[in-house]
Amino acid sequence: MSDKKIIVLYVDDEENNLISFKATFRIKYKVLTAISGDEAMNILASNQIDIIITDQRMPNMTGVEFLEKVVEKYPDTMRILLTGYADMNAVIDAVNKGKIFHYLSKPWNEEELDMTIKRAYETFLAKEEIKAMNDKLALTNDQLEFLLRQRLLS
Repeated sequence: MSDKKIIVLYVDDEENNLISFKATFRIKYKVLTAISGDEAMNILASNQIDIIITDQRMPNMTGVEFLEKVVEKYPDTMRILLTGYADMNAVIDAVNKGKIFHYLSKPWNEEELDMTIKRAYETFLAKEEIKAMNDKLALTNDQLEFLLRQRLLS
């Protein structure tokens, strides 16, 4: 893993949870918090976020609804859903619609959440590397096609 601090956005409608999360993880990660899905979308618009962790049960916009919006605009961000309820439908929706990386139950366990963040970031980096390699491959392919055309014309 690189030396860069992982940037985590934690979304929860309970302020105590936001404070607790930030207090627990602020030394390891760059932590941003939002009290609603709308506030989180504003943060995403002006910040490069690696990992989003969101609560499911929030007023106005559920975690799954928020993650659906995230997938449309910021598909590369890794997404983790937290819920304090054994709500299987929400988990299924999160996997299918919010394309989550992982699901955890609330209250979260610090070590489990920390390991999940690290695994999500490793996956994030691997995807970034594949994208960069694909870009290089496309460029090389274009150059080869150009050289082939030049050769065919001469």
